[in-house]
Parts: sequence; structure tokens; C-alpha cells
Amino acid sequence: MAESLPPTRSRFPGSGLAKGLAVTLRTMTKKTVTEQYPDVQPDLPPRTRGVIGLFEENCTVCMLCARECPDWCIYIDSHKETVPPAAPGGRERSRNVLDRFAIDFSLCMYCGICIEVCPFDALFWSPEFEYAETDIRDLTHERDKLREWMWTVPAPPALDPGAEEPKEIAAARKTAEKLAATAQAEPTPEPIEPTEPAGQPRPRGTRPAGPEGTEPTDDPQGGAS
Repeated sequence: MAESLPPTRSRFPGSGLAKGLAVTLRTMTKKTVTEQYPDVQPDLPPRTRGVIGLFEENCTVCMLCARECPDWCIYIDSHKETVPPAAPGGRERSRNVLDRFAIDFSLCMYCGICIEVCPFDALFWSPEFEYAETDIRDLTHERDKLREWMWTVPAPPALDPGAEEPKEIAAARKTAEKLAATAQAEPTPEPIEPTEPAGQPRPRGTRPAGPEGTEPTDDPQGGAS
């Protein structure tokens, strides 16, 4: 025997419309939370992955970023130059000079691997994201454009007051303190007063110095005036 269904409650005609209008009225009285972009710029977190900036002075052309990029969107060209020895008799050295550093943001998936693997901190995240182009070829940013994004990179957050001092700063501070203590411990040399050589005649027309506390005499023979 089939179970009997519970009786359905009769609905008032138009109750669904009334509930919808009630939700609309409640929403209209609340303060809006929509950001009026682009008239109002969004307040983005400092670690927003917007665009990548290049600090060219730190780049050593190690090619780690290009090799680790899963999208192969980083292009680097370089050449080698011979550096003369720093001291006479030294050996010449060669160094890599950066010719091209470009990132194709039409291929980039913003994973941040290139920034993480860079051992010399040459790449940084910038929160800037307004760089849309009408031509996809313009999304390949060369090193000059990547350097301009560096000025939009926010400053790093302050260190934890309870954190340990970096080893480099601690070593530099100890060296400076040691040099300052050595400079203070060294005696200051006393100035040497010039003396007349013994046995040499004094030029004519000059007056010898009188005894201590007296004025020099005008007598050419050295007598009292």
C-alpha cells in the first residue's frame, strides 16, 4: 500500500514576487560595496601579481629564469666581454653583458617561478595591471619597459622587531665598530715646533726672540734696549 503524501500548503498568489521585492528593497537601503573602477583605483595587496619588473644591475645573465619558465616566455641574449686585470700582472677575465631581456606577457601564466629562482634578486612583482594592448605583439616587454615597471614595485615590508639581524649587516657593523675603536686607541701625534739649527748665523735684519714672557729686542747686538 502506497504511503500517503503530506498535504501541500497552499501559497498566497504572488508570494514569490513579494519576497523578491522585499530582498530588493533591503539591498537598496544598504551601502554599496562595488568599486567604481576605473574612476576609483582598487586597493591591491602589496604582493599582487600584476606585472614583472627587471632590476638590470642585478642580472648576471645566469639564464635560470629562462630555463625554469614553464611557458618559455622569457628571451635573453648576451655577449662576453674581456675585463682587463685590476692590478699589473693580473689575469684578464670575461663577463657576460646583457643585450636583451624580454618577457612575453601574452604567454606568461604569472606563476612567479622566474622571480623565485633568480639568485640575485633581479626580478620583482609589481601590482600594476593596466597594460592591455590592442596588438598582441605589444605584450612582449623589452628590458627598457621592464625597467620602468621597477618604479611601481612597492617597498618591502618592515622586518619583525624580534627577528635576527642579517649576517651581512652584523658583519659590516662589527667591522665598523672595530675600526672606530682602533682609531680612538691610536695616540694623536703632537705637533713639532720648528727650531733654528745650531751653529748657523741668523740672517741680517732679523730680531731674535726674547726670553719667555718678554718682547723681542730691537738691538742688533741682542742687548737690552
